[in-house]
This record gives sequence, structure tokens and C-alpha cells, in this order.
Amino acid sequence: MPKNRLIIAAAGSGKTTFLVNEALKNTKERILITTYTEANEAEIRNKIIKKKKCIPSNITVQTWFSFLLQHGVRPYQGALNDVLWDNDIKGMLLSEGQSAKKNGKDGKQLKINGYPQYWGEEHFKKHYFTSDWRIYSDKISKFIFNCNKETRGEINLRISRIYPHIFIDEVQDLAGFDYEFIKSLFKTRSNILLVGDPRQVTYLTHPSRKHKQKYGNGRIKEFIQDNCKSLLSADSIDETTLKKSHRNNKQLCDFSSKLYPEYEKTEPCECEHCQNGDINHQGVFIVRTKDVRRYLRKYKPVQLRWNKRTKTNPSFPTYNFGESKGQTHDRVLIYPTKEMIEWLKNNKSKLEDGTRAKFYVALTRAKFSCAIVYDYTDSDNIFGVVKFKRSVVK
Repeated sequence: MPKNRLIIAAAGSGKTTFLVNEALKNTKERILITTYTEANEAEIRNKIIKKKKCIPSNITVQTWFSFLLQHGVRPYQGALNDVLWDNDIKGMLLSEGQSAKKNGKDGKQLKINGYPQYWGEEHFKKHYFTSDWRIYSDKISKFIFNCNKETRGEINLRISRIYPHIFIDEVQDLAGFDYEFIKSLFKTRSNILLVGDPRQVTYLTHPSRKHKQKYGNGRIKEFIQDNCKSLLSADSIDETTLKKSHRNNKQLCDFSSKLYPEYEKTEPCECEHCQNGDINHQGVFIVRTKDVRRYLRKYKPVQLRWNKRTKTNPSFPTYNFGESKGQTHDRVLIYPTKEMIEWLKNNKSKLEDGTRAKFYVALTRAKFSCAIVYDYTDSDNIFGVVKFKRSVVK
């Protein structure tokens, strides 16, 4: 196995289970498993406990920000600015959008020629911290990057001494200076395993201009290929181990793969316990608005929508697209956006990256069937999609 490894995983391929199993193979050396969201951290813990009845003493499970604060920010914080020898960092402030806004006396953000103003790096405290010394979440990996330069890599050397193995789940959620941190970890003695699906970028650790244009929206594979060549081996980037879905059937795999033709096409697994050949009503369907109520009563799918402004049937469970990430349901009913409908009619129609990712997430939540609300006409014919006819419901 290569020292530095990235696995591109398909939706439903069991990437978190794979990562947990890899960690449990090693009972002696210390292993860190880290991921961005608290929900996924809890899922990792639960999977380990289900298998071992506890978290083994050599395994640490920690959220990404908690890991960065403990092992990246605090150990050598004064190396970046002397003021931090006399002031303790009190924690982190989760930023919405870019932090360190310049505000006027009225409390509103200052603007020059219509452009919002922010405190730059020359104003050290205001750039990185709140008034009570909490570091902004969108500045953590940048702080570590600069501190690591000042200490000539001592931060990462310390981390590698603590953790010979570092596993990062849902790596597509990382952004900006997170990529630089991964690159620096690749240079250490630690074995680095990254697992993620770049088609499921519904959350990001922070908004950042760093690498956004070329490597934004989960393009970690491209970043590694372009910037870490000397740190890779021939099999460092693996797109086959986790390309089969244990959740979606062939129709769902084929249709959802159209959203990302640049990646390996997802295939259904051959596991005997995953087979569902005797289940009726499988595949991708379009349902007219007037037939939604009947469809819901007949097949009882979970409803998926862009946000709460989209009206759904209160008698059936509903989730926003991003919220549904990681979930598995027998059937789903999608309330698409206008852009999604245009793509449905023409797969070459433009979709914003975020919209494409959320549509992919929604399509891949189901085991048996995915229905999309669309007032189709008799002349509409979409390859791989079946028109739901009202007459089939008694």
C-alpha cells in the first residue's frame, strides 16, 4: 500500500466502513481518523463501537477543526507572532462567509466603491481572531500553513511523531489552505489515507480564494496530481476500490453517473445481501405534480428538496438535499430546481457546481427508486427515465 493514498469513492460504496476496517487492522500503532462534520465523526465512532464494543486505545476519532486546533494551532502558536505567547487562544468561531470584516461606527461593514472591506494580515489579531481571541474557522488552516513555515515544518513533524497513520474521511469537504496542509502531511513519515467523493461537495470547511479557481469544489485529485507528484507512487490515486455502490441499483448508478462523466462510472455491487431483483418499481421516474400525492401514498418515498421554501407533503418525511447526505432510503421523491429540470431534459445544460453536487446526492440516496417531480409532456422522452402514469395507481 502506498504511503500517501487517495481513494475516490462512489456514493453508497461504503467509504466510511472501508476506512474504519483499515484502521482496525492495526492494533499497535496510533491512528487518527478525522472528518469535517460532527455527524460523520459520530458515524465513525458508532461503526467502530459496533465492531469492537469500544474505541481501541490506539485510535483517535476527531473532527477536522478540533484536530487542527489541538495539533496545528496551539503547540507553536507564538512562532507566528509574539503576542500569542501572552494570550491564550480561546477556541474557534465558526465563520459564515469571509471573516475579519471591517465595520464602521454604525456596526455595518465598510465598503469602498461597493466592495466589502476586510482586515489584512498586517493587522494580525483582527485578521485571524475575534476580540476575545477565538480564531476564525476560515483562517485556521492558513494560520497553520504560515506557522509551519516559521517553524520549518515542526508542526507536521510533531503530528507525524504522534500519529504514524492519519485517515481523512470525506476529504472532498476540505478547501483552500486545507490542501496545503495535506501536501505538507504527505512530506512526513506518516501514512496518509484520504477517502472521499468529489461529486458530493455539499459542505466546505470554509470559503477560500486559495485554489478555488483551479481546484475548488472537491478537486483534491487534480491538486494532488499537479502539486504532489514527487510524493506519490504509481497507485497512490485509487478510483476502482470503492467505485461500486452497495446502495444504488444499476438504473440509479447509470443515471447519476451522467452528472459527472469525468469520473469512473459507478456500478452496482454483486453482494448477495445487496441484491434486490425481486423488488417492484425500480429505477428513475418522472412524476407530474398532479400525481405526486398518489405517488407518495403508493410508494412512500422520502421527499428531498433544495430548502424549506419548497412545499412538500407534511404527511411524509422531508429533508433538504444537503441534509440528506450520508442517508440511505428505499425510495426518494425529488423536488428539483429549474436548473435541474433543464439538465434532465438536456444533459449538456449548464449546472452550477453546488447544484450539480446536491442533485447527485439526492439521486443517490435511494436503494430502489428515485422519482423526480416534473410536469412532462407526452412528447418528452428522457433516456433511462420512466414516465409515471396516473393510471397505474388504483
